Amino acid sequence: MGKTSAFFIKTAVNLISRSKLSVLGGVMTSVLAPVLLICVVLDIRGTVDNPYFGFLIYLILGPLFVLGLTLLIIGVFISRGKEDIGLFTFEYIEEQLARPGRYTRIRRHILLSLFFTLTTLLLVILVSYTGFHYTESTSFCSQTCHQVMGPAYATYEHSPHSRISCVQCHIGKQSQWLTKAKFSGVKQIFAVLFNTYPRPIPQPITSLRPVRETCEECHRPEMFHGDKLYIKDRFLPDEHNTHVQTALLMKIGSGGYLGRKAHGIHWHVSEDHPVFYRYTDQAQEDVSQVWLQDGGQEIRFSKTSPTAKPAAPSVAGTVRKMDCMDCHNRPTHVFLSADEALDEKLVTGIIPSELPFIKRQGLQTITPHYDSADQALQEISRGLKEWYLANYPDLVNHDKTLLDKAIAGVQQAYMENVFPAMHINWDTYTDFIGHKNGSGCFRCHDGQHFSENGQAISNACDICHVILAENEPSPDVLGLLQKTLQHQGQP
Repeated sequence: MGKTSAFFIKTAVNLISRSKLSVLGGVMTSVLAPVLLICVVLDIRGTVDNPYFGFLIYLILGPLFVLGLTLLIIGVFISRGKEDIGLFTFEYIEEQLARPGRYTRIRRHILLSLFFTLTTLLLVILVSYTGFHYTESTSFCSQTCHQVMGPAYATYEHSPHSRISCVQCHIGKQSQWLTKAKFSGVKQIFAVLFNTYPRPIPQPITSLRPVRETCEECHRPEMFHGDKLYIKDRFLPDEHNTHVQTALLMKIGSGGYLGRKAHGIHWHVSEDHPVFYRYTDQAQEDVSQVWLQDGGQEIRFSKTSPTAKPAAPSVAGTVRKMDCMDCHNRPTHVFLSADEALDEKLVTGIIPSELPFIKRQGLQTITPHYDSADQALQEISRGLKEWYLANYPDLVNHDKTLLDKAIAGVQQAYMENVFPAMHINWDTYTDFIGHKNGSGCFRCHDGQHFSENGQAISNACDICHVILAENEPSPDVLGLLQKTLQHQGQP
């Protein structure tokens, strides 16, 4: 190493060592730089599959490295003298270049300075860029705060949107939502650190909620048309766990795009006649008023008797224009009822339907309140084993694997929908699709919302669907449809 380079390094070290602040910063950057670089490369290559690895890199090591650089610069600045800083000025370099025979030495000086500067800058840029993308990842959103976001992640994994990242729906492409999400995220981090977050997490009605434009990035409204055959599988709580099916012809309809007239379910989101409603509770289930703007006229319906005077437009509550999220309020994070959760496991064979009374006994073991998930798993296993040993000992002794499989399936149904630590039970969150428990469609279509002339919002079944079969074993209509498809050469 040349005398000039050695002198440069010696002077730099001497300058740094004059301040405890710069010494601390120098030690931090020297130790963290190689560790951080190796970790970032491993993360980019996907070598380490752990959500906390990214958290360690981008939210701990990265900020510490930047802090070290800041301390180093501040320490050097406050401790420098004129003669010390002269080595690092443009005037010094200009003077050295003007002296004969000094070009080669000063070039090493400049190259060494550039090397350290560019290496540090590259590392900061790399960590900043990859760190930003890490905070946009599903791993960061759902797995870093395991207990808080555990329920959301469990339902996300089993949803039709499980291959779409959280930010694509919850933030979208609009800059104001990105800014709002980042500030909200900082607030949530402090809530987790100080254990002040609500249990259960409330539905994001006013923040981090997908908007219609976000949904329509994939679900193109001009393609909403026609009818759809929907088949719902259920199992009765009898000895044979009888498999029954409900067949509905859903009138999906259209919002009135590409020249089609708005009709069916998606009539509600037509721009030709926007629908507004006023709700008075946080869950948006208590709808006090509904009004329709059609052809310059406004038709208002109020929740009252047909003879009472409708409430004034200034009545208390929050007004909202109907869009996708007013029916599809839980398009990804769907928590099933106990009955639905067991039916799902039975129809897929995860719970063997040949085990007598497994639907009934499964319901009895998963519906009680448990203080923890571990307690629930133990009680579900104990309850099912005791009952089947007492009532079907021969069956259990002959094929113990059948009962073990059923227990595992019932436990899985519980673990995917109930989270005692977050105070989430079977009925915590309401799904507005359909009209279970008088909610969903029946918030407005309940026969209790009347206009000034006494006209009620209809609650007739055939507005949205035609019931082809209801809770029937092997419905004839499905058998006929299957024969028709086979006749046409389709499987």
